[in-house]
Amino acid sequence: MKAISDMIKELPPELQQEVEDFVEFLLAKHRRTPEAKFKFDWEGALKDLRGNYTSVELQHKILEWREESLTEPSTEGGADVSR
Repeated sequence: MKAISDMIKELPPELQQEVEDFVEFLLAKHRRTPEAKFKFDWEGALKDLRGNYTSVELQHKILEWREESLTEPSTEGGADVSR
């Protein structure tokens, strides 16, 4: 089997450029630092609501809050969790 450098030399110049671009892409991808892992510092933040809502009800409430935040000006003090 031929060495990769020998195979690249047989390519026309425009394809050699594509190979070079691809190799640079692979090197950049390899050098990237891994993305930070998720933090779960918010875990347990809604613990006090556990007896008042099911997880599905909380999902629906969160969707309501998101919709409200998109249509209304921002309010200080957080969202209202009353039913």
